[in-house]
Amino acid sequence: MLGADVSSPGVLNIDDLRSRAKNRLPAMVFNYIDSGADREQTLSQNCNAYNEILFRPRCAVSVPSCDLGISVLDQQFQLPFLLGPVGSSRMFYPQGEVVAAREAGKAGTGYTLSTLSGCLLEDVKAATNGPAWYQLYLLGGKEVALKTIARAKKAGFSAIVVTIDTPVSGLRERDIRAGTQQLLSRNPFVMLPFIPQMLVKPCWLTQWLSDGGLMSFPNVQLDDGPMGYTAIGPALEQSVVTWDDLSWIREAWGGKMIVKGVHIGDDAKKAVDLGVDAIVVSNHGARQLDSVAPTIRVLPEIVDAVNDQIDVLLDGGIRRGGDVVKAMCLGAKGVLVGRAYAYGLAAGGGAGVARAIEILRTDIMRTMKLLGCDSVDGTAATSRYCGQTRHYPRCTPTTHTYSK
Repeated sequence: MLGADVSSPGVLNIDDLRSRAKNRLPAMVFNYIDSGADREQTLSQNCNAYNEILFRPRCAVSVPSCDLGISVLDQQFQLPFLLGPVGSSRMFYPQGEVVAAREAGKAGTGYTLSTLSGCLLEDVKAATNGPAWYQLYLLGGKEVALKTIARAKKAGFSAIVVTIDTPVSGLRERDIRAGTQQLLSRNPFVMLPFIPQMLVKPCWLTQWLSDGGLMSFPNVQLDDGPMGYTAIGPALEQSVVTWDDLSWIREAWGGKMIVKGVHIGDDAKKAVDLGVDAIVVSNHGARQLDSVAPTIRVLPEIVDAVNDQIDVLLDGGIRRGGDVVKAMCLGAKGVLVGRAYAYGLAAGGGAGVARAIEILRTDIMRTMKLLGCDSVDGTAATSRYCGQTRHYPRCTPTTHTYSK
């Protein structure tokens, strides 16, 4: 068997998938998925902030069915969540990005491919019958990015997602202690102390080796071949995305463009002014800068700033379908999930991704019916279905003041 049993009743929620992923993977790989930056304050708060939001159900309402479909960038999705970009998914499970994209298509939702994919972007797009977006870093510089943009356009990706919150790599202490960086260094002497944790996970190790072992990134083609993992940190610092870069990226792409990593209202307004089609409220899954506010807490500020001029999406901390509904109540057009499906992929491959999607889908459906609401558009159109215990009473958007 390639992965763990992810069926019910053994797996009832995303945390159950996380436990199975932890059991299957060596610590160095699990912590790559699970860890955050520095002391991981934002990592925990991304999830815990949803507890501040309380539902306000309308009872004695018959809701025989719920419409979970959304429209983002004039694209139709059968679910209010898409699979967000998760780098190095091939490290979790053989052909991880291809597997995840295929399951997203089966479920009627979208998949976002990270630049830091171990699979060819053409193979990933071919694997899904649903919408696929390409997430772009400028690794290797403008000329390398232009070639990748042309490939993504030719392959049929329907939107490009430009990530703006990675001027340097965040300090992920758990990664370092567990040996993630050492594993990917390709230096046998550096890797040696961490080999035992791989040997005690023979199922994962056999699959990893059969899938090619240490991977490079085939969608970042340099003069001497695909970029290796150890080159990422220096490459990020040499290829910082600025607002000025959006113009040539848009010109090269010629289609819908999303900016991911918006965290304050002023940046949201800047994106609108520059003609961006949508934004993702994101703190990079708490993997970059620690001690920033949870995304769900800043969402109303961003929604208020864009004033319905562009679509607003959100990621960060989503582990239950109720979290998705809360984000919609506060004005998100939809959400991207990352760790939630990555745990499923790591636990059981395609079956694990499908189980993660189904867990969230059924959670959302049940929550909507209990709220007395028959469509996710109905939650986004009004804040009456939930209120926060603090910060945003009755979900009325206000503006926060942050340290500058």
